[in-house]
Amino acid sequence: MTVASLAREASIELSCLDSSDFQASRDLLWPGQKVYLSHLPRQTWAQTRKTCADVAAAGFDPVPHVPVRLLRSEQQLDEVLHGCRDAGARELLLIAGDYATPQGPYHQVREILLSGKLPKLGFTSVSLAGHPEGHPVVSAEEIRHAQLEKSREAIAAGLKVSLVTQFFFEATPFVQWARDLREAGVEARLIAGLPGPASVGKLLRLANHCGVGPSIRVLSSQLKSMLNLLSERSPDTLLQDLAAERQRQPDLFDGIHLYSFGGTLGTAAWLRQQARKNGRPSVEGRPVIQRPM
Repeated sequence: MTVASLAREASIELSCLDSSDFQASRDLLWPGQKVYLSHLPRQTWAQTRKTCADVAAAGFDPVPHVPVRLLRSEQQLDEVLHGCRDAGARELLLIAGDYATPQGPYHQVREILLSGKLPKLGFTSVSLAGHPEGHPVVSAEEIRHAQLEKSREAIAAGLKVSLVTQFFFEATPFVQWARDLREAGVEARLIAGLPGPASVGKLLRLANHCGVGPSIRVLSSQLKSMLNLLSERSPDTLLQDLAAERQRQPDLFDGIHLYSFGGTLGTAAWLRQQARKNGRPSVEGRPVIQRPM
């Protein structure tokens, strides 16, 4: 698997506040590309539906985030599911959401999966959160159990399942996480979450807020001066490492997802640049140029 192939098949993140960025990014994205729609604090479900409809109308595949602890009732769940479906979504990213107190009857993602509502309403796929470096408030064993349980329940419900990870800064934790899941018999698609181009300072703030684990040391090691906080960092090396690992173990994971921390336009432009690269990583991690026959 080449760097270019991973980039061409990547999904990308979009906020409902980035509509102008999205319009400017459309020519940099591929037809049918998956666009995950984040759910910001104080965002309304109406905003989710509108962004979903805009993405679908532009020829892309919208995947809205649904934090289940924000759902106030079963009626609201039904309204959200119908609204997303009617706006063009056939896949959702279900997350519990970092809210200590649920606003309604739903505490866990599996409660939605076990309801059977998704396939009945025409949803064919579901994305779930993956945590290769653990979670800031949940034990590693609980996280592992939840990942296995949710993926098996979703597959049993007839849904195609993707585990999309929290972002990270070096490949090793993700590779070990993917190996552990494959050894446990998990057949879901495993998607590596990468931070798109953004300033080092912003990435550090987000990493600390989201509980990124030991791979944050890769970012911290770049801070030789305060000026480094303003410099932009792109995940070029991380993408190369993942492509090399995919070449060694083709069935280990299935693709990458880009978090657009520096804006959708900048992230889309970086992906397009990576997709133009004509080479493949060797198992030592150095590129091998593919020469025309």
